[in-house]
Amino acid sequence: MKRGHADLPLHYGTVPPWLAQRMSLLGGAIVEAISIEYGRAALLQRLSDPFWFQSLGCVLGMDWHSSGITTSVMNALKKAINKRSAELGMYVCGGRGNASRKTPSELVAIASQTGLNGEELVRNSKLSAKVDNTAVQDGFQLYLHSFIVTKDGEWAVIQQGMNPANRMARRYHWLSSSLRSFMEEPHTSVCGKNQGLILNLTDKLANPTKDGILELTKEQPDKLMKEVNLILPVIMKYRPKR
Repeated sequence: MKRGHADLPLHYGTVPPWLAQRMSLLGGAIVEAISIEYGRAALLQRLSDPFWFQSLGCVLGMDWHSSGITTSVMNALKKAINKRSAELGMYVCGGRGNASRKTPSELVAIASQTGLNGEELVRNSKLSAKVDNTAVQDGFQLYLHSFIVTKDGEWAVIQQGMNPANRMARRYHWLSSSLRSFMEEPHTSVCGKNQGLILNLTDKLANPTKDGILELTKEQPDKLMKEVNLILPVIMKYRPKR
């Protein structure tokens, strides 16, 4: 199973109520069927596959290339799954904008019901967002964070960032069972169009860079600013074109 990210044209607007209702009903039926036939872990594996997730969005009624697939599908699944969480043994937290910031409190509430480690789940949620927003500096700012967790403690994260300059959105996928380190290649696969120089501190070849960053924290700010002013023209020359 490939996990990583998908790039999509940035689309605005909302799904009409009649389609949102149908997406929730159909999405809930698909989730139930996969969980019964293959198990909850298999469902998480599929959701963490950007290609499978994209296909699910099309089946539920969205345009194949729209950034709105992410928001619409996760809204539909959250409504369908959380109504039957006790039966299905899984929960969906977070969402877009303000909903994403409620993820920690939602996870703590779920932990109190299921006996899961709430602090660890909140930590995993925050770290996955921090990595894609800060450790991977590719020009995309996160605005959607969805955390799916099962009663067995396994989880998947689906989050999306926006780049208004090129009107693109990028969706990132995580899976707990394939995660070995948050800071060293947490995504099984990452592919996309070359958009210029980026800073990817999760690459296994980035250890010298990470060590250098830690060393920089020991320097005086004035000295650092002089160095920044020297290299700034080079950075501006190779930054992604808008």
